Amino acid sequence: MTNINFYKVLNSKIKNNECLVGIVGVGYVGIQLFINFCKKRINTIGFDRDKGKISKLKRGISPFSHIEDKKIKPLKNYGSYANGFKDIKKCDVIIICLPTPVKKTTHPDLSVVENSFKKIKKFLKRGQLIILESTTYPGTTREKIAKELKKFVIGKDIFLSYSPERENPGSKMPFENVTKVSSGFSRYCSDLSRSVYKKIVKKVVMANTLEEAEMTKLLENIYRSVNIGLVNELKIISKAMNININNVIKLASTKPFGFETFFPGPGIGGHCIPIDPYYLYWRAKQFGLTAKFIKLAGDINIETTSWTIKNIIKILKKNKKKGKQNILILGVAYKKNIEDIRESAGVKILIQLRKKKYKVHFADPYVNYKDLEVKKIMGKTKQIKLNKKNIQKYDCVILVTDHDKFDYREISRYSKILVDTRNKLNRKENFF
Repeated sequence: MTNINFYKVLNSKIKNNECLVGIVGVGYVGIQLFINFCKKRINTIGFDRDKGKISKLKRGISPFSHIEDKKIKPLKNYGSYANGFKDIKKCDVIIICLPTPVKKTTHPDLSVVENSFKKIKKFLKRGQLIILESTTYPGTTREKIAKELKKFVIGKDIFLSYSPERENPGSKMPFENVTKVSSGFSRYCSDLSRSVYKKIVKKVVMANTLEEAEMTKLLENIYRSVNIGLVNELKIISKAMNININNVIKLASTKPFGFETFFPGPGIGGHCIPIDPYYLYWRAKQFGLTAKFIKLAGDINIETTSWTIKNIIKILKKNKKKGKQNILILGVAYKKNIEDIRESAGVKILIQLRKKKYKVHFADPYVNYKDLEVKKIMGKTKQIKLNKKNIQKYDCVILVTDHDKFDYREISRYSKILVDTRNKLNRKENFF
């Protein structure tokens, strides 16, 4: 056994589509990896503790609104699923796609990754490649994963890599067209991870170190956070000056160089932009540095939602109706055309208005209020079907998430008071 060249054996398996891939965490990121490995006729196991999700996948039903059932049904030919980790020992490649949220203190919370890896570690064997895809701070792969592999020689009898996920739920861009960045603990680790990803994407770019690859994901999302923070602040300033910021942005975008278009909204949401910048902010402090610019952008984006709520309340107070006003929130997902409500501005607006004793309901064609997790986050409310009759029942309609499925002509025509936080509608009296 000691004379086995584990690198050559695994490399051969990968090149000949004979490797078994394990995806740990079949969420927004993991499901796309799962689909694309199966499409390439590579046997794949999806590990996830959500039994309801696994049950749907086994029956060929998509648990995700942006993925059609027809993409899930063919997976049974090469894909299988598991709730526990014992089948990890069968896998040649293990890709970890688990959530990395922040604590209330905005410090990194790696507990899901750490706790899961402790369980996975029991089933690891020589000759496997482990890839971490979870977004995290530079140094995590080396400090949290490599240190747990002491009984192996990394780069010789087990292999370790990091590759930042680049999933964009709802995007129409083919998965294979998105360039993959990857890295390795050693040259052999890098070579193997490149070979794995070349199976499912057209282009793989290798980072020099694990830390460079980890930092890449943070830069991508901090770049967006800073620019969204900038246009959100400009929106607030422009409103005070009675200037339409969206018209200004469209004019600025006619410049053919040195400008990239970002549009303001009611605040940020999802599992990336509201969270990832704080990972680097926290990590910088470990080196005696304060990332002031990153922190400021995050603060502005949070304040934008508070500013939006204050302005909505001002509009509602102008309505002289006696008793409780009925309010309808259009869209509670954090972005259009998906069902994800994590850190959603729409949910925050709904909860705060309810606290102010307004009667608030919502309409969202992607979000299912019957889902226990959704109820847990949103609390007691009511989901309604959007139509002419229902729109007319509400004293105020607030567009927060601009789903393509909404009938905007109907919304604009039948809303008594309309607040547009997305610059989507023709009625501009309450746009911000």
